[in-house]
Amino acid sequence: MEDRVLAAMKAADKPVRPGEIAKVLDVDSKEVSKAIKSLKEKGKIISPKRCYYSPV
Repeated sequence: MEDRVLAAMKAADKPVRPGEIAKVLDVDSKEVSKAIKSLKEKGKIISPKRCYYSPV
C-alpha cells in the first residue's frame, strides 16, 4: 500500500490530501492514512502544509 500511495503522490506532482489519494487508488481513506503515517516516519514524504503531503 505504501508503494501505491507514494506512486500516486509522485503522479499528482503537487501536495495532495489523503482523501484524494484514496479516490485515485479506489481504497479506504483509513488505509491511505496508515500508509502516509508510515511513509512520514520513514522520511519518504513531507507535509508542506497541514493535511497535505508530498514526496521528498
